[in-house]
Amino acid sequence: MNDPERFSALPEYAFPRLRRLIGERAPGREPAIQMTIGDPRHPPPAFVAEEVARHAAAFMSYPPNEGAPELLEAIAGWLDRRFGWTADPATDLLALNGTREGLYNVAMALCPETKNGQRPVVLTPNPFYQVYAVTALAVAAEPVYVNATAETGHLPDFAALDPALLDRTALVYICSPANPQGACASMAYWRDLLALAERHDFIILADECYSEIYCGTPPVGVLEAVREVGADPNRVVAFHSLSKRSNLAGLRSGFAVSGARNIARMRQLRAYSGAPLPLPLQMAAARAWADEDHVVENRALYAAKFDAAREILGNAHIPDAGFFLWLPVPPAIGDGEAAVLKLWTEAGVKVLPGAYLARDTEAGNPGKTYIRAALVAPLDETVDGLTRLRDCLRD
Repeated sequence: MNDPERFSALPEYAFPRLRRLIGERAPGREPAIQMTIGDPRHPPPAFVAEEVARHAAAFMSYPPNEGAPELLEAIAGWLDRRFGWTADPATDLLALNGTREGLYNVAMALCPETKNGQRPVVLTPNPFYQVYAVTALAVAAEPVYVNATAETGHLPDFAALDPALLDRTALVYICSPANPQGACASMAYWRDLLALAERHDFIILADECYSEIYCGTPPVGVLEAVREVGADPNRVVAFHSLSKRSNLAGLRSGFAVSGARNIARMRQLRAYSGAPLPLPLQMAAARAWADEDHVVENRALYAAKFDAAREILGNAHIPDAGFFLWLPVPPAIGDGEAAVLKLWTEAGVKVLPGAYLARDTEAGNPGKTYIRAALVAPLDETVDGLTRLRDCLRD
């Protein structure tokens, strides 16, 4: 099954495509405003640098594969406070060098070579984080893209798929809050997905990296649904990160939580293929997971930008959580690429065509008539960018 040609099916990454689309065109207005990449720009907590310096001598030591006990204990404490979930740090958690590592390697660890005697299927929402498709191809599974549209609440309707396809399904990726749409899975959605997973015997891979950026009610986590229905913890693997929660994308601290059987297999693989976070960084991460004050402050900064977006764009465009806007393109303008070029050459605002975050399917590309705008810049810059965007794309 090791066929390198299968990677020819990989889509080109979004940002090289964007650079080629814009080419040498100059911005139509200065200063140009970047609203493309979801790279947090709020200040990280000050104690992170202090913790790294305090434990700097530990750089001389190899870090433990599964995570330092202090870090795993801090993560377990956060899971209890946030989701009411009791995780045994010794068996149920795996510290990650960024959740991308875990989202990729989880298929290596848990996807079977065959499912019911056939090539296994990996389901992914569409639009989606490109790692989901890459890992499916890496394990020689068949990636199937399930469109998440306004009609489905911007979450994939897995239950509408052919039961024969679901019987071949080994893994299902789901992102909640969704990137790019910001839609959040409800308790009912999670319960239904868990029931579907039991019926067709697949594992749910819940990417919840945006769970702490929200306005109002915290998004429901998959672990809350597992607890409510009494499901086997090995039926799911949930992934979380400090990148958005704590503005620490460069720290590369995330984790996976599941049942002991899944985590044992992921730890075994990671002993050979992973790169554990250096111990001083793990100590800083432990303190970040244990502290909620800076998260509340961070959320308030985003809330101010969402309030501004409501005033400028109207409530119809505001998502439940995350820090992206998934904006429909006015029909008179055309598709997302046309809107991106218009915004750049007339307003000096750079956003991303929605089609670059999705795949073409028989039902079409669900991102084709959308653009994604990131609300990561300071408030004044965000307000300027949104105002230019509104005025430029106004019907």
